[in-house]
Amino acid sequence: MPSFRQYFPILVWGRDYDKSALSNDLIAAVIVTIMLIPQSLAYALLAGLPPEAGIYASIAPILLYAVFGTSRALAVGPVAVVSLLTASAVGQVAEQGTAGYVVATLTLAFLSGSFLVLMGVLKLGFIANFLSHPVIAGFITASGILIATSQIKHILGIRAEGHTLPEMLYSIALRLGEVNWITLLIGASATGFLFWARKHLKQTLHGMGTPPLLADILNKAGPVAAVVTTTVVVWGFDLAEKGVKIVGEVPQGLPPLTMPGFAPDLIGALLVPAILISIIGFVESVSVAQTLAAKRRQRIDPDQELIGLGAANLGAAFTGGYPVTGGFARSVVNFDAGAETPAAGAFTAIGLALAAVALTPLVYYLPIATLAATIIVAVLSLVDLSILKKTWTYSHADFIAVAATILLTLGLGVEIGVASGVILSVVLHLYKTSRPHVAEVGLVPGTQHFRNIDRHNVQTDPRLVSLRVDESLYFVNARFLEDLIQKRVTEGCAIKHVVLMFSAVNMVDYSALESLEAINHRLKDMGVGLHLSEVKGPVMDRLQRSDFIDEMNGKIFLSQYEAWANLTAGAQQGAADTGQGDQLRCGA
Repeated sequence: MPSFRQYFPILVWGRDYDKSALSNDLIAAVIVTIMLIPQSLAYALLAGLPPEAGIYASIAPILLYAVFGTSRALAVGPVAVVSLLTASAVGQVAEQGTAGYVVATLTLAFLSGSFLVLMGVLKLGFIANFLSHPVIAGFITASGILIATSQIKHILGIRAEGHTLPEMLYSIALRLGEVNWITLLIGASATGFLFWARKHLKQTLHGMGTPPLLADILNKAGPVAAVVTTTVVVWGFDLAEKGVKIVGEVPQGLPPLTMPGFAPDLIGALLVPAILISIIGFVESVSVAQTLAAKRRQRIDPDQELIGLGAANLGAAFTGGYPVTGGFARSVVNFDAGAETPAAGAFTAIGLALAAVALTPLVYYLPIATLAATIIVAVLSLVDLSILKKTWTYSHADFIAVAATILLTLGLGVEIGVASGVILSVVLHLYKTSRPHVAEVGLVPGTQHFRNIDRHNVQTDPRLVSLRVDESLYFVNARFLEDLIQKRVTEGCAIKHVVLMFSAVNMVDYSALESLEAINHRLKDMGVGLHLSEVKGPVMDRLQRSDFIDEMNGKIFLSQYEAWANLTAGAQQGAADTGQGDQLRCGA
C-alpha cells in the first residue's frame, strides 16, 4: 500500500483535508482563476494556437497534476517559455492556422508527457541537473526578450515574421509605415496600465482603505480590467471595422476529446523538441515547487513530479491543449493567496471550465493587442540581464556560458539556444573537473590539521609531498593528476614519499584507477612510495576490487596526520621547515 500511495499523492494529503484547507484553497482558486483567464488566452496566441487552446490546456492538466503531483502550491498550465518553444517546434512541421498545426501541438504534448512519465518511473529526475543554473537563467532571459519582441507586431497592428531577434526587428522595421494607430493606442495603453498595476495598484488600494484580501484579488485582476475595458471600447466604437484585430469567435463549451497524431514522420520531427521542452519545463517547475515547499517546511519528490507533469501533458494532448508546466508567477500567486493543497488547482480548473462554458462569447471583441500587452508585461519579469554581471564577477567560465546561451538563443532561435545550453552545461562541467584543484598541504604547527602551503604557515618535510585532491577522479582529469605528480617529484627534491589525501574524493572510475596504477609504477621505479590517506568507504570498496592496493608501493592511512607521523618519524629536526609559499619547495 505505501508504494501505491507513492504514485498517488492525493491519497496522502486528501485524508487530512478539512474545512480550513477547503476555505483557503477556494480563496486561492478564485484569485488564480481571475489571473489565468486572460493569461491562458494570451499564451495560446504566443503558441500560435486559437485562444481557447490556452483555456483547454489549463483544465485537465491541472486536475491530473492535483492527483499525481507532490507540490501543495504549484500551479500547472501554459507558460511563456514553453509556449514559445511550442510555436518554434511545431512551426517547423506545419503552418499556423491549419489543422495540421493543431494536431502537431497535441502530438508534442503527448510526446512530452510520455517522456516525463517514463523519466519519473525510471527515477531519472537527476537528468535535469545537466542544465546549469547560469545556462537556464541565460536561456530564460533570452526567451523573455524574444517573446516580448514577437508581440510588438500585435501592439503596432502590423504583420511581421521571424523567429530570431534580428529577423523580427528587421521585419518590424520594414513595416513601420503600416502601423494601425488605433491598435497602437490600445496596445500601448494596456501595456502601460498593466505595468502600473503590477507595481502600484495594490499600494493604491491599500491607501484607499480597501480590505487586504479584496485588495489582493483586485490587484491580481489587473489584466482582467484591461481585457474588459479594451473589449468594451472596441465593441462600443466598432473598432474592428477600422483594422483593430480581435480574438473573434471562441468555441463555447468544455474541452473536447482530441487525438494526437502518430505518423512516424511527425513523431520523428517532434521527438527532440519534446525532450527539450520536457527538461526545460521540469527544471522550471521543480525549482518553483522546491522553493515554495521550503517556505512551509514541506518537501516534494522530483521523480513523482515528473509523473505529475507527465500526466498533465498527456491530459493536454487528449483535451485540445498543448505542452504545459508549472508556472512561476501563478504558483507564487497561488502560494501567497493561501493555497494549502493541490485541491486549489482542481478548484481553479473548475473555475476555468465554467469560464469556457459561460464567458467565451464575451471575448469576441477582445483586441489581440491587449493579449500581447499581457504577454509583454508577464515575460519581461523573466529578463534578468544582471546575471551577466554576477557571473562575470564570480566565474568567467559561467559568464561565457550565459552570454553564449543568450546570444545563440537571440540570434539562432530557441531550439538551438536550449540545445546549446545543454551542451554548454555538460562542457562546463567537464572543463571545470578536467583540471581539479590539487593543493600541496602541510601541518599547522601545534595541531593535527593540514592546510595549503601557499595560503598558510605550515610545517613540511622535504622528503614528503602531501597532495590534497579536491575532486573526484574520472577519465576527464585522471591524466592531469599523473602529470602534476610527475612534475612535482622531478623538481630535484629528495622526495621519498607522496601522500594523496583523498578526503574530497567521492569516486574513482576505471580510467582514474589506471592512472593511479601508472603513478604507482613510476614512483616505484624512482624509489618513491605512494600512499593514500582519508579514503572514503565507497572509494576504498572500489579500490579493493582491483590489484592496485596489493601492488601499491606504500600504505593507506586513516588520517593525514597518521601518515605524517609515520612517514616523518626519525627525520632530522633540520629536515622540517616552517614557512609559506616558495620557502617550502626544494630548490627555492
